[in-house]
Amino acid sequence: MVCVFGSVAIRKDKAVNEFAVTVIGHDRPGIIADVAEILARLGLNLTDSTMTRLRGHFAMTLVCAGPPTAGDIEAALEPLTTDRTLLVSVRGVVEEPAHEPAGSHHVLTLHGADRLGIVATVARAVAESGGNITDLTTRLSGSLYVVVAELDVADPAALDVAVRAAAQRLGVDVTLRPADADVL
Repeated sequence: MVCVFGSVAIRKDKAVNEFAVTVIGHDRPGIIADVAEILARLGLNLTDSTMTRLRGHFAMTLVCAGPPTAGDIEAALEPLTTDRTLLVSVRGVVEEPAHEPAGSHHVLTLHGADRLGIVATVARAVAESGGNITDLTTRLSGSLYVVVAELDVADPAALDVAVRAAAQRLGVDVTLRPADADVL
C-alpha cells in the first residue's frame, strides 16, 4: 500500500518538489537498492536518509528532491508493495528555515535492566532541560536495555543533572558526553 501527500518546497526563488518517502515491512535483501534505484530513475536526489533493521523488520525514511510529483513516485514504488510485505508512504516536505542548534552536540548512553518507561522518562528529562534528541537507538539484549541518543544541548550541566536524576529513578546507568566532531 502506498500513501501519498503532496507538497512543493520553494528554494531560492525556484520550485523544487521535495518528499519524505517511508518504507517499512518485513526485511529482505535488496530493499534499499530497489527503492534507491527507482528514485534515481525518477531523477530524485536523496538528501537525507535513515535506515535500520529491527527484529526482522525494515524501516527507512528518505528525504529526496527532484522533478517528479507525488503521484509519479507512488506509481513507481507500487510494485514493491504488491506482495504486501512492504508499506510505502510518500509525503511532501516543505523546507524549513535553516537553524543552528542552540548549544552543543552530546551523546547520551544508558543501560540497565529492561523496564517500562525508560525512553519516556529520559526523553522527558531531556526535553524539560531544553535538550533536543536528534537521533535515538534502543536495543534489548536479553534483559539488558541500551539507549544511545544524540542530543543538541543548550545547557549541558542542567541536562546532566536531569538525566542523572531520571536514571536514578529508573535504576539504570547513564552517561552524557560531548560528541566528537564528524570527520568526513
